[in-house]
Amino acid sequence: EHVSLLVKQVLDREIQEARSTLGKLSEKYPIVMTRDLSFAKQWIKGQARGSERYGVIVSSQAERLKPHAIDVKSPVDPIHWFLDPKEDVRSSYYMEDVATEFHIQGLELDWVCVTWDADFRYAKDGWEHWSFRGDRWNRIRKEERQIYLKNAYRVLLTRARQGMVIVIPAGDPEDPTRSPAFYDPTYHYLQRIGIPEIAP
Repeated sequence: EHVSLLVKQVLDREIQEARSTLGKLSEKYPIVMTRDLSFAKQWIKGQARGSERYGVIVSSQAERLKPHAIDVKSPVDPIHWFLDPKEDVRSSYYMEDVATEFHIQGLELDWVCVTWDADFRYAKDGWEHWSFRGDRWNRIRKEERQIYLKNAYRVLLTRARQGMVIVIPAGDPEDPTRSPAFYDPTYHYLQRIGIPEIAP
């Protein structure tokens, strides 16, 4: 209940309200963030107890996470991902294959690592919605597609029963498709809400 409210407030840019809700959640339901995917994976493994299930989830529009070995065009087999044991490379536990909002809608894991790409960016005037086509990001102008993308992130941020880590890559100043300017404002926005940062 509180998680859904927090996510709504984050996506609706209600900073004070989100800060207050986060304060009520933080002891029972850890939410942290980092720029480092490898460290996020270590953190999540350290949180999970026994057979608690964890995995990496991303937006289906997250086309520029390939340098982090995340390819949304590579389809995951949901049966293996959700059901196979820790020893199976196809399982969510291995954190090699990632699920998108399509795979995980209506389902939950105990712990999730949400890796946030430049398709949905915080900006002063509101969220910006982007789609990667060919060799560049293109603005999404249609309102229904904008709503869909926002809802995709709503799905991703509400899939964890126990807690989550949010990864917002640092970007790469030498790669015009992954400029730090695409990622930093979102990270700083979540900082202002008070989500604790973890780092190696």
